[in-house]
Amino acid sequence: MKAAVFEKAGQMKIEEIDKPTIQAPDDVLIKVVRACVCGSDLWSYRGLEDKADNSENNGHEAIGIVEEVGDDITTVKPGDFVIAPFTHGCGHCPACLAGFDGDCQSHTDNFSSGNQAEYIRFQHGQWALVKVPGQSSDYSEGMLKSLLTLADVMATGFHAARVANVKAGDTVVVMGDGAVGLCGIIAAKLLGAKKIISTSRHEDRAALAKEFGATDNVIVRGDAAIKSIMNLTDNAGADAVLECVGTELSTDTAMKAGRPGSVVGRVGLPHTGKMDVATSFGKNVILAGGPASVTTYDKDLLLKAVLDGKINPGKVFTKTFSLDQINDAYQEMTDRKVIKSMVVVSD
Repeated sequence: MKAAVFEKAGQMKIEEIDKPTIQAPDDVLIKVVRACVCGSDLWSYRGLEDKADNSENNGHEAIGIVEEVGDDITTVKPGDFVIAPFTHGCGHCPACLAGFDGDCQSHTDNFSSGNQAEYIRFQHGQWALVKVPGQSSDYSEGMLKSLLTLADVMATGFHAARVANVKAGDTVVVMGDGAVGLCGIIAAKLLGAKKIISTSRHEDRAALAKEFGATDNVIVRGDAAIKSIMNLTDNAGADAVLECVGTELSTDTAMKAGRPGSVVGRVGLPHTGKMDVATSFGKNVILAGGPASVTTYDKDLLLKAVLDGKINPGKVFTKTFSLDQINDAYQEMTDRKVIKSMVVVSD
């Protein structure tokens, strides 16, 4: 089968590799219909994170058709159309029961990789996979895009809002204008936030943020950003801040942008030095967040919200590529020509 391979920093390639097989009773073999590139995939592509040359791709988002199941799988069967979350929760450990399946305690292999390929082996598929009604051919391309966001970015944006305790009437600041940040805006709107402040310096992303529910936008950074946010909140600060980047500047701004007693929901993969938490202590700012509870959110509300047309997160995909064009899919995101790259793998 065809699969993307990380050749070296700045270069992805396609190779023919062995098709995966069922190796454990709770494995599921999936024929990928759509995959994509995540902002977190770009850290190694940009040379900012160590990754071995000629290694498996970082892809961890997919929707597809079940091809084969292990002996312990009863929840899905061959032919089912499924969302393959980047997490592999069991559904019954204390973490999963508390709604934190991103930190499932039943196994150590809780995260996907290698999903930019024609087939994937999905471990621990009994509870983690999310079955979608009908077949992929029943849905428009736009709907397939929205369903694909439920493998990661929409659920991750929602996780930021959930752990930040966003509620009706709140003022929310969203750090980051990538796909996760934009989905965080959708989530804040879905949870009833009244004022949502985006932080984009790019016209196309700011426009999409506004379409998703942002009421204001701050284009400056650092101390100037804090001043602007304070001006927009009557010098009080936000009730909640969604940190969807992971850099030192974004994290520092997030801790300073909230009012005393606010919550920072952190879902940006951390790429910071030592974080000074004195700011959060002095303002009673609560820090929360981590890997998203993808399966929990999809099953509880996000899949229905997408199918009912209540939210349309698939708009974060602004260009489509074939699997053979995987390097272009990475490069155009790196160059910020594309918000998020969709990869068509099969019909």
